[in-house]
Parts: sequence; structure tokens; C-alpha cells
Amino acid sequence: MDFPQTFSAVLLAGGRSSRMGQDKAGLIFDGQPLWERQWAKLGALGASELFISGKAGAPYAAAGSEVIEDPIAGVGPMSGIVAALRRGKHPWLVVLAVDLPDVTSDFLAGLLRESMTADAGCVPACEDWLQPLAAVYPSACLPIAEECLASANRSVRRFFRRTSQAGLVTPRLVSSEEHAMFRNVNAPEDLIPSATAA
Repeated sequence: MDFPQTFSAVLLAGGRSSRMGQDKAGLIFDGQPLWERQWAKLGALGASELFISGKAGAPYAAAGSEVIEDPIAGVGPMSGIVAALRRGKHPWLVVLAVDLPDVTSDFLAGLLRESMTADAGCVPACEDWLQPLAAVYPSACLPIAEECLASANRSVRRFFRRTSQAGLVTPRLVSSEEHAMFRNVNAPEDLIPSATAA
């Protein structure tokens, strides 16, 4: 895929998976480990650099991919976003969570193109629903991300509000068909592929 600017991409795979009871990254979804499925989608975008935000010794650790660890362990995805923004060397960062198996490369590519055209990151949204873990952020978000991580409220929604107020990120309204892509894998029954999976 061709884009007018360079970008980085990160797979967020450092969650505790408390509801699943085991590391989601290594779970088999539609015949392959979740992390491999998501990694392939990011790879298809053609990022200038690609890495995994996760833990040493996780299922993906032996795959030869660069793994960056959270600056603060066990506090949620905000820490992984900070790690990725610190590590990234390019103007844009594509973020994809390991437990969103139905999000497609084409959708992410569309977000990236919209971000570059508007010169602002894109976060999928629909009314009060928001998905900040399959999104595009400009590197300029790092100071706000670090402030959010250092605070008591490490919500990624709060990070979105702060970056939106600063004009760095905008909501990208999704259709009902697109919204169906954003189911999370949180329990064993969620490992059954949906009709929208790709």
C-alpha cells in the first residue's frame, strides 16, 4: 500500500487477559494465533517500522519481531501507546489491539489516509462508542500520552479527549457495517470467527 508519508505501526499485545484466563496473543483464531493474524494486517500496510508492545516471553517473543515493554506494567493500554509513541521514529503511529480480530487492513489503511489528508489522527467512533485501540495517532500526541500515563486516570478515552481538544486527533464516524468489525475477544466463545472476519 502506498501512502504519502512514512509511519510506524504497533500491535498492542501486553494486556493481562484476566477475563480470558490466559494470554490472548497465542490463542488460535480461524486457524492461526491471534498475534500472527493481527501482525499480518499491520505488515500489509507497509509501515516503515513495525513492533509489538508486549511482554518478554510471550507467544510472539521468538518470532524475530521487535518487542517493546510497557514503561509501567499492568496498567492497561495507555502504557503500550506511550511505549510505541516513544519508540516510533515517524510522523504517524497505527495502533491495533491483539484482541480485535475482525478489523481489516483496508479499514486501517483508510484511517491512515484520512489522517494524513486531514493532518490529524483518526479514532473510530459512533455516538458515545469509541475504539481508540484500532486507530491512528500523530507522533505529536506523545506529551499528552505521557501526562495521561503519569496521572491517576490512565483511561485511553481520556487520552482521546485530551488529544481531540488539542486538535491532534478527530473521531472517525463508522457505519453499522464497520462497527461490526470491532468485537473484542474476551472469552473462549469469542474465538469463533464472525461473518465479517477477514
